[in-house]
Amino acid sequence: MQPFLISTGLVALAEMGDKTQLLSLVLAARFRKPWPIALGILVATLVNHGLAGALGAWITQALSPQVLRWILGGSFIAMAVWMLIPDKLDEDDTKSAGVSRSGVFLATLVAFFLAEMGDKTQVATVMLAARFDAWLPVVLGTTFGMMLANVPVVWFGDRLTRRVPIKAVHMTSAVIFLALGVYALL
Repeated sequence: MQPFLISTGLVALAEMGDKTQLLSLVLAARFRKPWPIALGILVATLVNHGLAGALGAWITQALSPQVLRWILGGSFIAMAVWMLIPDKLDEDDTKSAGVSRSGVFLATLVAFFLAEMGDKTQVATVMLAARFDAWLPVVLGTTFGMMLANVPVVWFGDRLTRRVPIKAVHMTSAVIFLALGVYALL
């Protein structure tokens, strides 16, 4: 249960103000169909984080515990620094989805999958799967964290994003990742 809960909390915090959260807002404003958007987010995240979790599980098997400890510690500390850099939505993230030819679900699926490539939460999923050596609970937790952060934006959009102090959320996330990094090194 610990890998699931930690993965959920970290990704939900990391996702605040992230480009995929901004993408949720753009898709909600553009299509005004929350259910297919939410389903597209879910499927894209499961596939993306499933692959990332598999990579993390493979890393656990391929590296010695000593090497893994240093890589994870350094990665969590780097993630803490990365959390302090706010994301912006790239125009390519919405244009590449082929919206004019596809339905809302498919547009969301493709846009989210592409936006998550190399994103903080994908990297966090790899690290968490390697840290806990628990692929399924981590993938389910990171996916649930993504849904917690993005689905309310689909329904409540602009009103929600104005009330959440993004800077405080990013600082909290950075402190948590820093603590995990130091803990891994010790």
